[in-house]
Formats: sequence, structure tokens, C-alpha cells
Amino acid sequence: MHKDSVSRTLLVATVLCIVCAVLVSSSVVALKPLQERNKALEEKKNILEAAGLMVPGGDIEKLFEQIEPRLVDLDTDHFTDQMDPTTFDPRAAMKNPELIESIPADKDIAKIRSRSRLAKVYLVKQGDRIETLILPVYGKGLWSTMYAFVALSGDGNTVKGVTFYDHGETPGLGGEVENPLWKNRWLGKHIYQNDQLAIRVIKGRVDPNRPGAITTMDGLGGATLTTRGVNNLIRYWLGEEGFAPFLRNFRTRGETHG
Repeated sequence: MHKDSVSRTLLVATVLCIVCAVLVSSSVVALKPLQERNKALEEKKNILEAAGLMVPGGDIEKLFEQIEPRLVDLDTDHFTDQMDPTTFDPRAAMKNPELIESIPADKDIAKIRSRSRLAKVYLVKQGDRIETLILPVYGKGLWSTMYAFVALSGDGNTVKGVTFYDHGETPGLGGEVENPLWKNRWLGKHIYQNDQLAIRVIKGRVDPNRPGAITTMDGLGGATLTTRGVNNLIRYWLGEEGFAPFLRNFRTRGETHG
């Protein structure tokens, strides 16, 4: 075959494509365990940060030993041992027809359309007493679905931390959900007042001297629609369609059976 022929050129190109495809596929397969491990570590880091337990330079796996994962059945509003919480994958559960439930349009303020009946929560205990509850929340922002963890103190009402860890909002605007200064303003806020959902995220800054400041959170400057999304996802997941009945049981009993 002549070295400058069309056939030779096509042969070389084909062989090159096959070699490259094999190399890329092999790399993906070889790196997948590492990617999965890094993903799990990042999730644990965000849970620790929400709970205020992350230490700069600390061993994430070691620090995470103080966190206990549990599953909550949102239909019964109690802990459940139906599945192993250590291996339960919340996003995979959204593809399980036995677990997924549609949300009526008039109640779907977070714009997520459906949710799993089981939710994976995280506990920090002192002996038998629960000091911190870390709850997963998510909902639509301007451009993306935003995922976060909300940590509540043992009273099931006072915010200890909020961490948004996965979103596609505009950097410098809606992306400010990652700003430590904004996240720190959540500390000490109350979710409920007189056993009713009261937390809300407003446009602009909260006047700390006005009544209701304890249940009102600053919005994100220049990001009205992302602010609205944060408000809606927080109010959905901490409202009656989400964790509110479970937290009500928790505040009454100190822990829910299951």
C-alpha cells in the first residue's frame, strides 16, 4: 500500500482512533474507584462543615466517625431500618419505583417533581443524646438543582450550619451560596416558631432589630431567582411535605423510634 494513498491514511486514522478509544476507556475504568472515593470524601467533608466539625487539615474519615447515618421514612416520620443507611444512595433511590413518590404541583415549591420516600440523615451524638441533626435538602435555583445540608441543634429548630455543595448557579451571584460569610449568617436562625414553619429567605439584608429577625435570612445580592430558590427548597424540606413532622416527633420525644 502506497504510504500516501487514501487507503493508508484511512487505516492509520482508524487504528489511531481505536487505540485512543481503548486508552480513554481503560483510564475511565481504572480511575472510577478513585473518583468514587473522592466523591464520598467530598460529601463527608460537606456534612462535617455543615455540622461545624470540619477541622482544617483534619482526617475526614477519622472526623466522620462521630457521625451516624440513619434513614427516615417520610411517610411514617420516624427512623427506619428498612435499608442499610451506610450503603443507601439517595440519588439512586430516585430511580427506584418502589421508593419514588410524585409531589402534587401545588405543593412542589422546590420544583423537584418527585422525591424518595426514604431520606438519609446524619446524627452527631453525645452518649444517647442527639446533639446535631444534618438534613439533606435540594431544589431548583435559577440554572440548576441546588443540593445542600442543613444542620440543626438537638432542639430540632436552631440552625448550626448550612452547606451548599452541588449547584450550577452563576458565579459571583447565585454562586454566592458557597460564600462562607453568607453561610455564617444562618447560624442561630430558628426554623420554627410556635411549632409552625417560620424560616424564610428574603431579598436584601435582615434588620437584626426587627421582630422576626431570628427566623429571617439574608438573600443573595443580585441573585433574586436563586434567593427565591433557596427560600423555596428550605421551606419545602423543612415544611410539612418534608422533615417537619419528623422533627416535630423528635422535639417531642428527643428521638424518634424505628
